[in-house]
Amino acid sequence: MGDQHFVITIGREFGSAGYNIGTAVADELGVKCYDKELLTHAAKESGFCEEIFEHQDEKPTNSFLYSLVMDTYSISGYSSAPFLDMPLNHKVFLAQFDAIKAIAERESCVIVGRCADYALADREDCINVFVHADDEFKSKHIMERFPELNLNEQKAIDLCRKKDKQRSSYYNYYTSKKWGEARGYHMTLDSGKLGIEGCAKMIIRLKEQFFEGSK
Repeated sequence: MGDQHFVITIGREFGSAGYNIGTAVADELGVKCYDKELLTHAAKESGFCEEIFEHQDEKPTNSFLYSLVMDTYSISGYSSAPFLDMPLNHKVFLAQFDAIKAIAERESCVIVGRCADYALADREDCINVFVHADDEFKSKHIMERFPELNLNEQKAIDLCRKKDKQRSSYYNYYTSKKWGEARGYHMTLDSGKLGIEGCAKMIIRLKEQFFEGSK
């Protein structure tokens, strides 16, 4: 593969270990994995305070009142009239959208969530993967990852379903695709069956196959 530039995007159900898989892939390929880091990057580039991104992160449209209140924060970039007239959630999405495109242009990387596949739809070097799992796997993963929440299995399942509903609404609202629908990705993986390591291996193999013809 040599110096072939690539970007791997990973859409994921909550609790399916998408971030862990993305990190494993990035480590193996010697590149960075962007997840929460994208929020920081977008905040710096746009001039928004980072807390705004934390609140809006992968959630569907928030209340009109909240947008009005938070709109009082100063914006150093994005000063055109059409942008300034947008609701806050649209501004946050566009700032992240621009950050994703800038990172992808600058370096090979793995990007988890945040509609990255849609933001990079015009790139021929972009590989799009979606990770899902059954309730048992996801609830167990969430209970282990967030012990401070003291969740039992049913509460963990309920949390996963709530988060997935938010992610689906967010993705479907901002893109022309349907979240999790197989035809929208190059590969979908069941992390409950394959495990983190198995999914990482499959993605790396896909990347090798993806660029085989360009050698």
